[in-house]
Amino acid sequence: MILHQIEALKAIGVTEVVLAINYQPEVMLNFLKDFETKLGIKITCSQETEPLGTAGPLALARDKLIDDSGEPFFVLNSDVISEYPLKQMIAFHKSHGGEASIMVTKVDEPSKYGVVVMEESTGQVEKFVEKPKVFVGNKINAGIYLLNPSVLDRIELKPTSIEKETFPKIASEKLLYAMVLPGFWMDIGQPKDYITGLRLYLDSLRRNDPSKLATGSHIVGNVLVHESAKIGEGCLIGPDVAIGPGCVVDSGVRLSRCTVMRGVRIKKHACISSSIIGWHSTVGQWARVENMTILGEDVHVCDEVYSNGGVVLPHKEIKASILKPEIVM
Repeated sequence: MILHQIEALKAIGVTEVVLAINYQPEVMLNFLKDFETKLGIKITCSQETEPLGTAGPLALARDKLIDDSGEPFFVLNSDVISEYPLKQMIAFHKSHGGEASIMVTKVDEPSKYGVVVMEESTGQVEKFVEKPKVFVGNKINAGIYLLNPSVLDRIELKPTSIEKETFPKIASEKLLYAMVLPGFWMDIGQPKDYITGLRLYLDSLRRNDPSKLATGSHIVGNVLVHESAKIGEGCLIGPDVAIGPGCVVDSGVRLSRCTVMRGVRIKKHACISSSIIGWHSTVGQWARVENMTILGEDVHVCDEVYSNGGVVLPHKEIKASILKPEIVM
C-alpha cells in the first residue's frame, strides 16, 4: 500500500519520504530498502517512542521536513488509496495561496465521518462537523494533505490530532483549502474495505492502464496476476482478484473477489471468494474459503475444509471447518 504512494510521490518529483512509525519500523524499512535504489528516492523513518496521534509525528520529524526552499510538503495517511492526483494538488495549492490544502472525497453516508464544510467555488474550508446528525455536506477528509512549512509552527511535540486540532485552527483563519479528489478513494484499513479497495483499484487500472490486467478464457472481469504466478487448466478467475508473485494455482480452481499473496499454493478444485490469503499459505483440494476469511502468513487449510469468515493467525493448520465467523488463535 505504501509503495503505491511512494511511486506516486516519486512520479511528481518528490526526492525524500519520511515514514512516521511507532511499531517495528525495521520491518517496513527492510521491505522498502530495495525500492529506495530502484525508484531513486530517499526513504527514512521517524520513530515515535509513544503514539503521537496524526499531528505529533510531524513535529517529531520537523528537522527532516524543513529545508531552505520553503516549499510545501505532502502528508499522506498510509491506509488510503486513490489515483493520487498530486500534480493537480500542487497546482491547486499554489493557486489559492493559503497555508494548507487537503483532499476531500464525496461519500454516500456522511454521518459516519467528519464532514468538511467548504465554500464550493474557491474550496475555502469553513469548518469541520464530526459525524453530523443533520446533513451539512457530503465531503470528507481523504487523508492527503499539502502543507506549508509554517504549519509546523502550530504543532507541539505531544499527542495531537491534525484533523481535530490543527486544521480547524487554520480554517478559522481562512487559510485552509479543500480540493475534491477526482476518481476513486477508499480507506482500506479493514479487511472488507481492502477487498472493496481492490475492486476500485482494478477498475481504475481498467480505465487507465488495461494492459496490466490478465486476459484469457479463464479470466472474468478485472484480474491482476504476477508474471511469476502459475495457473493450471480449467480455472475460473475473477472478477476482482489479485494473485501475487510465485503463487501456484492448480487446475479447476475458482477465485473471485480475493487477494492471494506471495508464494501461496491453491490446490485442485478449491473455491475462494471475498477473502484474503496470506503469504505462503496453502488451501487444500476441494476446500471452500469465503465470507471475509483472512488467512495470516503460512496458514494451511486442509483438503475439503470449509471456512466461513474465519480469521486465522499465522502458522496455523486448519483441519476442521470454521462454520461461523471467528478468530482462530
